[in-house]
Amino acid sequence: MITLNLNTLIISIFLVLPFINVSAKDSGDFERTGLYGKVYSGPEGAPFVTVYIKGTSKGTSTDADGNFILVNLEAGSHILRVQGVGYKDIERHIEIEQGRIIEMDFILEQDIHLMEQVVVSGSRIGVLRYLPGSASIVTNAELRSASPLSGNEILRNVTGVHVVEEEGGGLRANIGVRGLDPDKSRNVLVLEDGIPVALGPYGEPELYYTPGIDRMSGVEILKGSGSILYGPQTIGGVINYITADPPAASSGFANISGGQGGLFTGNFGYGNTYGNSGFQINFLRRQAENLGPTRFALNDLSTKLRFRMSPRSAMMVKLGIYDENSNSTYVGLTQMMYDAGGNDYSRLSPDDRLDIRRYSLGVSHTFTASDDFRLTTTAYAYTTTRNWKRQDFTTNSEASNLTGVVWGDESIPGGAIFMRNSTGNRNRQFEVAGLEPRISYRYFFAGYENMVDAGARLLYERAYEQRVNGSTADAISGLLRDDEVRTGHAVSSWVQNKILLGSRLSVTGGVRTELLEYERQILRRGSSDVNIMNNTMVMEVIPGAGLNYNFSDRSGLFTGIHRGFAPPRIKDAITSDGTDLQLDAEKSWNFEFGTRAELFRSIGVELTFFNMEFSNQVIPVSESSGGRGTGYINGGRTSHRGLETELRMNISDIINMPGNLRLNLNSTFTESVFSGDRFVVERVANGEVNDTIFRNVKGNSTPYAPRITASGYIQYEAARGFGLRIGGHFTGRQYTDVLNTETVNDWFGSAQNDPQYNYVQATASGQIGRLPSFFIINASAWYDLPGGLNLNVCVKNLMNERYITSRRPQGIRVGLPRLFTAGLGYSF
Repeated sequence: MITLNLNTLIISIFLVLPFINVSAKDSGDFERTGLYGKVYSGPEGAPFVTVYIKGTSKGTSTDADGNFILVNLEAGSHILRVQGVGYKDIERHIEIEQGRIIEMDFILEQDIHLMEQVVVSGSRIGVLRYLPGSASIVTNAELRSASPLSGNEILRNVTGVHVVEEEGGGLRANIGVRGLDPDKSRNVLVLEDGIPVALGPYGEPELYYTPGIDRMSGVEILKGSGSILYGPQTIGGVINYITADPPAASSGFANISGGQGGLFTGNFGYGNTYGNSGFQINFLRRQAENLGPTRFALNDLSTKLRFRMSPRSAMMVKLGIYDENSNSTYVGLTQMMYDAGGNDYSRLSPDDRLDIRRYSLGVSHTFTASDDFRLTTTAYAYTTTRNWKRQDFTTNSEASNLTGVVWGDESIPGGAIFMRNSTGNRNRQFEVAGLEPRISYRYFFAGYENMVDAGARLLYERAYEQRVNGSTADAISGLLRDDEVRTGHAVSSWVQNKILLGSRLSVTGGVRTELLEYERQILRRGSSDVNIMNNTMVMEVIPGAGLNYNFSDRSGLFTGIHRGFAPPRIKDAITSDGTDLQLDAEKSWNFEFGTRAELFRSIGVELTFFNMEFSNQVIPVSESSGGRGTGYINGGRTSHRGLETELRMNISDIINMPGNLRLNLNSTFTESVFSGDRFVVERVANGEVNDTIFRNVKGNSTPYAPRITASGYIQYEAARGFGLRIGGHFTGRQYTDVLNTETVNDWFGSAQNDPQYNYVQATASGQIGRLPSFFIINASAWYDLPGGLNLNVCVKNLMNERYITSRRPQGIRVGLPRLFTAGLGYSF
């Protein structure tokens, strides 16, 4: 009955949307009060620039051509601000008269004083149509209307991106692109303001720290050949989180929200500019007592300082402090526990605790010698401490040192979890430092305009790892079992040239080189003090090329090809006994072809076909990916091909209705398979005897690669700042192992019960088996009040869908149930 009632409610809302009006008395005059125009950057429109009324939440973003419209404004005197990443802010006093719509254009000046951003979408200089690959940008307006619980919710709406939840709060993002394994986002280069955020960009690219979406002003995603400008990971693409820059004048905000289970978010910021110096400071506090099974609390403080040193020179300094503690755990439900229900959000290991502390510093200096030449030098350093206490457990009822706490069905082998009276404390500390100069140069050769981007990077990283075994279920200290130091030194360089062959055709070519030398020193292994050391080196040349042909300013074709590259992790390339395995880097050839078009200024479409061919894809078998923690294995040749589609419609423009009604739909169809022979040992039941066979998995799907994902939303903004958005996301079925296990009767060798063959009926433990498809609906509504106040309410998982998000790391994770949140914001 709930499903029927909610469906009826949703349908009713959409039927009445066109007729919603806050004040029927003066709606006719109010709808004719507003402002429209175009924002330019040079001769072209500037896309995705924010235009808003200062001191209020009333605003919008320019479209792909720089056009904007603000309706339903209150009559009177206002300050209009135009603000975009990479441009100088503009403020202008405007007088709004009741019943009048005025036209106003703006010309933005590029701001050389801003910290260099990747801006993969081309939004800085309005050259999206010259980008030789697929790219997406999430604007500040999009973030505001979606009111996301975490960055995972936003990234699910991007074509080609697959996100797997781990604990529900988005504290650790698991992002896969175009069928690549999403475990800890290893195959994606994640940046914040153009600076890496992984534990170790080369040696340990896991994303245990994820930038908080609450303090972001936008997100950029690049999946095409342009990613050779950004390394070292160039296989799965680039995700760049963008934070706010210091404003030109006094500006601040305070946003608080809360929800069930003690969920609270407080986000506070203020910025200003005095003479040649400006600052922006932001503090984020998030916490929850029972967000699903998760308890967490985090503080995130960040500051940007800008110093104008001359008309052509400036420096930006960015500092960050992040502190988090949570009850994150690896243990999940068994299949029997999930089937029986009742324990979806039980804290199976309540004493588990993960502490993360991160300090970061970035300094960027920009020098513009002329309108055609710019040099940007960025230096950065950050440290991350990741200490994780986890209680030991087993599926073997005969094991020693049990606490007596049992979860699941003891009558089925592998169907129960037996907690042990001991802990394993995985303590790790990471140091990263880099220096990166970049030049951008515009020149003419043989009568054609060229733009070249070139640069180099020196990077140092070091990891300290200790394993401390505790003798009680909550011990944070004990016997030192393992102790080691891993060090890497990397040098990379790149150059990319774009030649404009007239107004329609552009050709891009580039090359990147990566040289990595790394060392592993084992100081203690097991119960013995040792001093084992070895080092090795990896070098790779990574080419890329692309082409754009534009039929008009708003439609065209693009194609690109580039070499995908991911260096081997240090701990995988050199074993714990000091053996150099001579592992090659993970390599692929990535190709895409697509079209972008804006039709009638109200309809936008994008279609992209992609194909990635791996000569030898590396399959993780670490603990975080559900394995035994022994590193990676060679997966052989794999193929990832598919189609990404996106449709954007401004329905209110098409049918000439009051307010603003928009529709966005996108989908991704992916086929990710083992394309070469690969034989896997399998154990099958034959009466009372278990036979061992070798199965060729050629043609099987790769793990955690759904064939279909789709998302979309419809959004309506009515008079006087009222808005409503309803969106949904569909994730198709996916397999969690290379054998594509379907039933609980299949056997797969991956765990601990058989000492001779090392096999277990893994599906009973919940770690292996097909993941069914699921569909999630989210809804949000907001109302902008006079004086800068904003109210919002959200419902996540509106239909209360029960679904499995993952069988990793060690058991089933259930998606969050229906969640209500409400918030209050104030801008000044």
